[in-house]
Order: sequence, then C-alpha cells, then structure tokens
Amino acid sequence: MNYNYRYRLEPTERQRETLDYHRDTCRQLYNHALYRFTQIPEDESTVKQRVRKIRDELPDLKEWWDALTDVYSKVLQPTVMRVAKNIKALGKLKEHGYNVGELRWKSPREFRSFTYNQSGFELDKKSGQTVLSLSKLADIPIELHRPLPDDATVKEVTLKKEKTGEWFAIFGIEMDTEPPVKQSLEEIDAEEVVGIDVGILKYAHDTDGTAVESLDLSEERDRLEREQRKLSRKEHESNNWETQRQRVAACHLRIKRKRRDFLHKLSNYYAREYELVAVEDLDVKAMLGSPRNGRNTASVAWNTFTDMLEWKCKREGTYFMEVQPEGTTKECAQCGVETDKPLWIRDHSCPACGFEADRDANAAWNILFRGLTELGVGHSELTPVETALPADTAVVSAKRVVETGSPCLEERPATPRVSRQG
Repeated sequence: MNYNYRYRLEPTERQRETLDYHRDTCRQLYNHALYRFTQIPEDESTVKQRVRKIRDELPDLKEWWDALTDVYSKVLQPTVMRVAKNIKALGKLKEHGYNVGELRWKSPREFRSFTYNQSGFELDKKSGQTVLSLSKLADIPIELHRPLPDDATVKEVTLKKEKTGEWFAIFGIEMDTEPPVKQSLEEIDAEEVVGIDVGILKYAHDTDGTAVESLDLSEERDRLEREQRKLSRKEHESNNWETQRQRVAACHLRIKRKRRDFLHKLSNYYAREYELVAVEDLDVKAMLGSPRNGRNTASVAWNTFTDMLEWKCKREGTYFMEVQPEGTTKECAQCGVETDKPLWIRDHSCPACGFEADRDANAAWNILFRGLTELGVGHSELTPVETALPADTAVVSAKRVVETGSPCLEERPATPRVSRQG
C-alpha cells in the first residue's frame, strides 16, 4: 500500500532562495509544456502520448534554456507530466457536473511544489542533525518527528511551500504489506456493524449510541477575521501587506490542520473498531448551493470525512458502504413509516408504532439497515432500542478527539438490543 509521510524542513535563508529558484524554474517549464500541449493536434494521439512527446523534448530544451541545467532531470520530467495529471483531474470533475473550464498558466503564487521522482534524494546525518540531501539543490535540515517504516520503499519526495512561507517534504512510500482479509459477511456479529449519521450540531451520531460534537472553531475564525481586516488596510504588494498576508495564511492553515486532525482520528476510530461501516452518500455540492447554512456545510467537510473513512476501512479490512440519504430522517427505523419533520424538531416519534428516538439516531439506524440490505445480509437481533434513545446516547466532546495523544473514543457505550419487530 502507498502512504505519504510529511515532515517540516528548516532551510537557511540562502537555501530558501535556492528552493524558490528551483520552484520557479519548474513553474516556467510547466507553463511551457502547457503551451506546447495546445500546439499538438488532438487527433494525433492521446493526452498522455502528447505530454510524453513534450517530455522527450527536454534534452533539446536544455541546449538553449540554461536554467533547466540547474535542476535535476528527475524533477523536470514529473513537472511536464503534471499537465497530463491535471487534465485527468479536470476530466473527473467534469464527469461529476463541475464547470471547470481549461488549464491555465501558473503564476508564481499558484505553483508551490516540485517532485524528485525515484532518485536524487537521500536522508543523511551531517553535523549531528538529519538532513535531506537533494541533487543539484542543497542539504536541508529536516524535522524527522517520526521515522520512516523500515520496510518502506521511498518512491518520491515532493517539496512544497505553504502560503505561510514554510517548506515541507512529503515522502511517497510504498509498503509490501497487504490490507487484512475482510471477514465473511456471515461471520460478522451485530455488535461489529455501525451506521453513522453526520450533521452540524452533532458531527456524528452512530447506532451504538455515541454522538460526537462538532469541532468548535469559533476562536480561530474570530482571529482570522481580525487578521483579514488588518490585511485589507495594507497597501497591496507592499512589505507590510506580504507580512500580514502570511499571518492570514497561518490562520487558514491552523483551521485546516485542526479540522483534518479531528477527521483523521474520528475516521480511524470507526475503521478500527468495527467490521462494517455504513454512511450516507451526500451530494455536498448541491447542499453548498443552498442559500442557508452554506458556511457550516463547507466547514464540517463531510466529503473529506467519508473519503478518509473509506481509505482507512480499506487499510483495516473493514466493509465500507455508502447509501442513498433520501428519507433516512423521515423514515421510522422500527416500522418504516415516513413522517415529515422540520429541521428544528430534534426527536423522532412515530405515529404508527410509537417508536421514539433522537432524530439523528433514528437516521443512523436507517443508514445501517440500508447498508446491510445492499450487501444482502441482515441480523435478526439488530434493532433500534425501543425505549427513548436520547437517554442512552453518550455525547463525546470534539475536544476529546483532537487532544494530543488522547484515546479518542475508548469504549463503545453498551446499547441494549431486542429482537426486531414488524
């Protein structure tokens, strides 16, 4: 399996200038490759063949483009191939209904990374510190906060400059270990399956009676707004403006890191704790187009959570199911009768069978039942609790999830089950 390990670089001022020089040279080469790509007729070959033709022109380019000789050859080739990679990514977005247009030339602020592919990099010890030795560049000190796995093969190293001005090295590694074999569906117990309903007030509410609160980013957002107001008062492109722009970027990065840390730990818990996980296949793009609550919908990052959860389930050998979300809130998990409920009503009370539960808990049960139905399995003992579920719900603070070294959700609360009726 493939993994990415990310480490902070600590370059000197001179090394920063060299890194920026290599980055800008790669940016100019990318723009040239994109220009040449538009010159090659589409009917002659495929996208990848056209880009490879441009890559094969690199030796001739070096004869008159002196800056290319300063950059390692295994950096120039991936730079050209990024054109094909970006066109493929645009094609996938178009398939999902996005209006993405065409590729454009990259400005110095937009092109922020370059990659050493297969060779040209090595971790070494010099003067008592760990350095990343890069061909035709420098020996840059690196903060190796965790070692690379002994059985890992490093395939590439990407150097990336964040908007804050910090440099990072991202190691793309390959490991020989295969994901564990999934249990057969018949062997999975009812206690090893879970349905998850995501929301905004409570980020996740599952069928085992656990409700995880959403991450509180109010302080970070207030600070971001203050720094943005200061930025708007600076003269554009001045030194003070650039300093303040980096402060704004640091606020954005802090929010991003805190959110991703929360999502990584939460998705890791569900992937490791259960043998089957069912979630909603939400159309977040359509939800963002709603005139109400768009900011909160974007902030909770449901798609990012489900993507992380899917990948971690694959790594842990856990079944991952996405089901259609229509009607999961309205439908009664006990008898299946639909009942209209405004958003402000947070409890489910079925007029047909009398089943009462928290609104999100009822939806989580429906999500789990749909996932099991799609797999063609069922458990007779798997049923929503027939007493009021809010009393059995364990609310977990988001702070517990993001605290460094915390066990996150140590134990699942025991939820009594009875034979399903109706």
